[in-house]
Amino acid sequence: MFRSLLITALLALSSQAIAATATNIANSAEQVSPLLPGLTIQNVDLKDQFGKSVSLGERFKEKTTVLIVYRGGWCPYCSRQLASVQKIEKQLADLNAQIIAISPDSPEKLAESKISSPNYQLLSDDSLALSQQLGLAFYLDAKTAKIYRNKLGVNFVSLDGEAKVALPVPAVFVVNTKGLIHFQYANPNYKVRLTEDLLLAAVKSVNEQ
Repeated sequence: MFRSLLITALLALSSQAIAATATNIANSAEQVSPLLPGLTIQNVDLKDQFGKSVSLGERFKEKTTVLIVYRGGWCPYCSRQLASVQKIEKQLADLNAQIIAISPDSPEKLAESKISSPNYQLLSDDSLALSQQLGLAFYLDAKTAKIYRNKLGVNFVSLDGEAKVALPVPAVFVVNTKGLIHFQYANPNYKVRLTEDLLLAAVKSVNEQ
């Protein structure tokens, strides 16, 4: 009896240890380690504005992808970035590239977006599964989390009860049809974003290879 309980307890601890090692969240934005060009993004199932499951890997197979990771629709810098990319949407489409923008926003929040295009899709990573895989997730310090919650009224993903709150560092990846990263831009300073000209050049370089 005792031995059986001991084995059960050890198995439970082992499962917890595996779950803990699977979590890839830095302690600050400056400590994230984004995936680099030459590495492959593994498939993750995300949700669209209707709550429907979307396979990112299957979307990658369609055409070159501009993958944008942003903090949420509540962030003015992110909103401006999404709008600026929307201005070059036709040019990207002419280069046979699609735009997929991902944030921790819920599907309900995504439904409030004014972006509506078959070549420009917003997806929800509300569990931060993709942000962790990409090496972009980080914990906000308690003071910042409290300010964001209380003054902006934002609901963030909590991965450690109520103690810590996590967000992704804003980033842009250019990914080929096999999920291979050809270009990456990630900046802990969320106020500094990639320019449209540099993004277009990065997409063109994929087509030339």
